[in-house]
Amino acid sequence: MKVALGQFAVAREWEANVETCLSLMAKSLEAGTDLLVLPEGILARDITDPDLVLKAAQPLDGPFVSQLLAASRGNQMTTMMSVHTPAPDGRAYNVLISIRNGEIISEYRKLHLYDAFSSQESKNVTAGDDVPPLVNVAGFNVGLMTCYDVRFPELARRLVLDGADALVLPAAWVKGPLKEMHWEVLVTARALENTTYMVAVGECGERNIGNSMVVDPLGVAIARAAEAPALVFAELDKDRLAHARKVLPVLANRRFGLPQLNNDEA
Repeated sequence: MKVALGQFAVAREWEANVETCLSLMAKSLEAGTDLLVLPEGILARDITDPDLVLKAAQPLDGPFVSQLLAASRGNQMTTMMSVHTPAPDGRAYNVLISIRNGEIISEYRKLHLYDAFSSQESKNVTAGDDVPPLVNVAGFNVGLMTCYDVRFPELARRLVLDGADALVLPAAWVKGPLKEMHWEVLVTARALENTTYMVAVGECGERNIGNSMVVDPLGVAIARAAEAPALVFAELDKDRLAHARKVLPVLANRRFGLPQLNNDEA
């Protein structure tokens, strides 16, 4: 499976961001990509206005997603990204969507909200209550995670035990002391401890680190971007996956059961 990592800095106006997404989709399709992954929260961003996430939220049938759906028609490339949609309680959901051939084929509302390092995502965002689905892309079962989810190994393990061959992680990883190290260690750990591919795509710009990367099932970074906008490609190989799970049979050797979601604490 050929994957593309579309790293960019999200602008304040959704119209500018949809044009960036359309350009990345066109370039990825031309390159023969099966799966394009974009960052988290790509509808709108302004570091001076943290409430913009709430004010700019659009339903999934709104103009932002509708333009991307229209552009996806007529081909089988899958595009994944996170957008904010209105929630019934007056806040927003952080929703990771997968689109293909003019349709939304999966939705995942972020489970773990970033209430850490002096941030409070839950001020404007409502957490989801459901384990993410798996999405089949070019014969790979792809599990869905969003940003802060990577700090919770139970979710990655659950998705792999559900059958995931690869995990996708759109993110807007905030800069700060040791934060780039946290990103690399966590993404690599989730790949290695689960013998799975990790496709982690970060927003870049003034606030966030970028540093998108693909890590293979034995913990090797096979593609990565730096701090600037980039479109990076990688090939995911079923033979490499099978080899990793043969020589490092952690899934077969595990002693613990299937992690379960506690909705009372979601």
